[in-house]
Amino acid sequence: MSGLFITFEGIDGAGKSTHIDALAAALRAGGRTVVLTREPGGTPLAEKLRALALNEPMDALTEALLMFAARRDHLLQVIEPALARGDAVLCDRFTDATFAYQGGGRGFDLAVLGTLERWVQSVPALPPPGLRQPDVTVWFDLPPAVAAQRLAGARVPDKFESQPQAFFERVAAGYAQRAQADPARFLRVPADQSREAVWEAVASGLRARGVLA
Repeated sequence: MSGLFITFEGIDGAGKSTHIDALAAALRAGGRTVVLTREPGGTPLAEKLRALALNEPMDALTEALLMFAARRDHLLQVIEPALARGDAVLCDRFTDATFAYQGGGRGFDLAVLGTLERWVQSVPALPPPGLRQPDVTVWFDLPPAVAAQRLAGARVPDKFESQPQAFFERVAAGYAQRAQADPARFLRVPADQSREAVWEAVASGLRARGVLA
């Protein structure tokens, strides 16, 4: 089997984690080796950078640089080796999150993020343009007001989860912009439904793309 790279995206509270686990189980049942990982994080170095990015005050450029530094290590140490083995890599967030949170939420320069994306995700072994992107991005599209209700009292929030609703409205718009720019890659899943309905939307969308039997 050839490698498969699937990312899960959405604002905090959208319910990604539950469905990542369900997809991993479905793929393993079909005979695939699955690597579950996350961003920022996924390697010892990237997890240290994650702790800084999620908890320490900093400007938007510093935040973006930390995210992409963690991504580069994650890509080289985990994602690319797994894809070369033919594994399925399921990642909780990837570059779309940086465009949504730092670009949309923080209002940071999208052109600079695009330059960092090209630098960090460049893989010489890939055909032109040589940029590693997910094969499929499952986007859990949830109204920010609903996400806020789900997160209320769930746990001690990090600095992103504690942002006001207006921030998450900008993040959601950032995700929508990324999906509009690359509709073939994105599988939009309305996340304001029951868990069972959301999973069925995920599964049927991935069956249509040949990911699930």
